[in-house]
Amino acid sequence: MIFGVGIDAVEVERIAKIVAKGDHFAEKVLTAKEFVQYQKLTGQRKIEYLGGRFSLKESFAKALGTGLGAELGLKDVETLWNEKGQPVTTSNKFAGKIFSSITHDNHEIITLVVLEN
Repeated sequence: MIFGVGIDAVEVERIAKIVAKGDHFAEKVLTAKEFVQYQKLTGQRKIEYLGGRFSLKESFAKALGTGLGAELGLKDVETLWNEKGQPVTTSNKFAGKIFSSITHDNHEIITLVVLEN
């Protein structure tokens, strides 16, 4: 049974400006494992990764129905690549299945999260 659906979008240009300032935002948003993956990337791929992970956390919060804040922090949601390069999202705040998707072009990064009990 579907528990919730969340969708979010961020502008690539906005994330590019954040990445250009250094790692402060990335360290605030990403879990330790996500940050390791992020550090291995360069250029546009780094921007897409950070924007995608931030947007997925927002999508997850919308699907859960709590928003980000007291009940759900940015580091309570983690999205890593599996062996095929697909995003796999996990959270200690939801026990069911989490389906996630990320897409991007030169202008926007869009994410979708579906939570299933």
